[in-house]
Amino acid sequence: MKRGFKNLSVVVLFVVFGCFGDAKPATAAPVQGSANQPAEIESKSNDTAGVSKPIGNAKDKEIGSEVQDESPKQKEITPEIKTATFGGGCFWCVEAVFVRLKGVEKVRSGFMGGTMPNPTYKDVLTGLTGHAEVIQVQYDANQISYDELLEVFWKTHDPTTLNQQGNDIGTQYRSVVFYHDEDQKELAYSYKKKLNEEKVFRRPVVTEIAASAEFYIAEDYHQDFYKNNPSNAYCRAVIPQKLQKLNRVFKDKLKVDSKSRDAKKNESKK
Repeated sequence: MKRGFKNLSVVVLFVVFGCFGDAKPATAAPVQGSANQPAEIESKSNDTAGVSKPIGNAKDKEIGSEVQDESPKQKEITPEIKTATFGGGCFWCVEAVFVRLKGVEKVRSGFMGGTMPNPTYKDVLTGLTGHAEVIQVQYDANQISYDELLEVFWKTHDPTTLNQQGNDIGTQYRSVVFYHDEDQKELAYSYKKKLNEEKVFRRPVVTEIAASAEFYIAEDYHQDFYKNNPSNAYCRAVIPQKLQKLNRVFKDKLKVDSKSRDAKKNESKK
């Protein structure tokens, strides 16, 4: 039995040492790729060895940079200031309406369309100079369009009475649009035609449409008249009704401070 075990041990040792003796030592991976792994991939792998891989790719990085550089504030739009001129009766009333509109930068009361140079308020009141009482509006076309100004103009006075607004009678109180360029001219004629075709008013619109002429600014005390003289008898009798309609029909077009001011006035009357 012992002899058998001895022979068996020799066999086992022979097999073990014989296997390890014939085994080939492991070799390092070739620098140049094999048939199963192209050399291009191998060299790329070796070039990046030891370097931490960036998150995302170059394109992602570019996009991320653009987003970070972009300012969170909305870009400011350069105002596009234009001029419009309207006559719709006493300029105190018309001024009180247009000064409340968003996009309107400045409103000046004055005279246009007559023959006398440098007329005064007293001159125009005679009805002999040919001028109309008008307002000249400086507005930002990026905030309010000329179409919108025309809409407010025609809906806040009576354009169907010739040379008259209520108790104010004379050519100086005529309804008139003085256009400043061909676009305004076309829009004014088109709008007037539409009003008459659709019979928006019970009578035809008789608003005069004419090219702008020399604008003569009225005396200082006429500027911001309603704002400075809210208790004036004429103002109290005529203007509040116009502003009520303005607030009702064109609420979305009003400046925030105008809404607050008119709301306080209405509350004080209750």
